[in-house]
Amino acid sequence: MSFLIAGGAAASLIGGFIGSSSAKKRRRAAERAARAKQRELNNLEASRQAVINPYAGVTSLADMAKDLSGQLSNPFANLGVATKAAEIQIEQSDIALANTLDTLRATGSGAGGATALAQAALKSKQGVAANIEQQEAQNEKLKAQGEATLQSQRMAEKQRIQGIQISEGARAQQAQAQGKAFQFNAKEQRQTAKINRVAGQLDNQQQQAAQARADQSAAWAGAFSGVGSALTAGVGN
Repeated sequence: MSFLIAGGAAASLIGGFIGSSSAKKRRRAAERAARAKQRELNNLEASRQAVINPYAGVTSLADMAKDLSGQLSNPFANLGVATKAAEIQIEQSDIALANTLDTLRATGSGAGGATALAQAALKSKQGVAANIEQQEAQNEKLKAQGEATLQSQRMAEKQRIQGIQISEGARAQQAQAQGKAFQFNAKEQRQTAKINRVAGQLDNQQQQAAQARADQSAAWAGAFSGVGSALTAGVGN
């Protein structure tokens, strides 16, 4: 009977030792893996990219806007007055009157005929002078209008080119900032995903280590319980 009690107690101890040893090995393996995952996690967190400002390189494009008012001028400022035609008119009238007087002296005609002749000559010259003056004034007006139109078109084209340059400059800066932000976010997502994956692996190893410690304790507890049961049974018998 004592042999049987001793055998039962020994079997319980041996079983507890074997179970504890197995659990101990699993615990140590899980703890080593957990430490490795912790180091990997620490390295990943330490090597994360620095937070950036994708708009840090954006500069003002205000200097591209130029004041074009200095290129404007008044094409009507120097319009000429057609005085030459009036001078011709006066000169020719004087000549006509002089010729009329000469004719009177030479022919001995009456004053009425001379006056009529002079008036006809004067009226003819006045018509010519007025026509010349009108043409010159119209030409100056058309020239000034053409110059005004040309300046307006040139100014509009300069403003159009300037607007394109400013718009394209702003668009390029915006695109660069968006590209930097996209690149940062893509890398951040990958790093975060890897950190989360390693953190999950670390939790798993820690849980395995905790379970192995519990199994180790349970193995010895079971062994001692078996020994106690065997001794109790022996005493009872």
